[in-house]
Amino acid sequence: MNLCLPVDYSSRLLVVDDDRGIRDLVSGFLAEHGYATETAENGAAMRAALAADSFDLVIMDVMMPGEDGLSILRSLDPSARPPVILMSVMGSEVDRIVGLEMGADDYLSKPFNPREMLARVRAVLRRHARASATVRAPVSSIGGGYRFADSLLDPLTREVADATGTRTALTDGEFRLLMAFVERPKRILTRDQLLDLSRGSESETYDRAIDVQLSRLRRKLPGGENGGLIRTIRNEGYMFTADVSRG
Repeated sequence: MNLCLPVDYSSRLLVVDDDRGIRDLVSGFLAEHGYATETAENGAAMRAALAADSFDLVIMDVMMPGEDGLSILRSLDPSARPPVILMSVMGSEVDRIVGLEMGADDYLSKPFNPREMLARVRAVLRRHARASATVRAPVSSIGGGYRFADSLLDPLTREVADATGTRTALTDGEFRLLMAFVERPKRILTRDQLLDLSRGSESETYDRAIDVQLSRLRRKLPGGENGGLIRTIRNEGYMFTADVSRG
């Protein structure tokens, strides 16, 4: 692993790519723009870096020999890992959707303009900082959680607890999407509104990004995908159908 010293310390980023040239190019460019960057050549080196230090963001290639980026992402605990931006030469809409479905926070198609990468990095860090500020808020200021359908969304742990006490962890994207719903129950929200509320207005819009996130979220709510808590309103958007209370 190679440490690139930043011009001005800001956030710590981990760049994971089996191609040393790309690792050095990406990490060097980000270091020039004020980020502390470290690199890893594969999943094992990445896990060692995450265990040894804390990072604010991981930028990881998908097409790596042996354990690829998607497999690595799937193996990480979504409640404990930093946000992840995937990079790949496979830049079709389907590939992007698969990456998002696996829990990635954003997706960059190679080759990309370094300025675009920098903008994506800044956008993901801003979104994560806003979400973290909400999670760190004291229970007294957020009412202790959101109750609906015999379940509780705990913003402190980003988990949903059902009537039996079983807790299900949410990814960063799932948590922000569910927050958008529980703060606006029984209101129709369009895809554009959900993107702005859950991913930020600076996020690039993918045609099926919200559909993918919703499918994953529905499976983690009471009743699963067919539970009816998130209803699709044809040609309009989506509605969270349950009554929601705070505390």
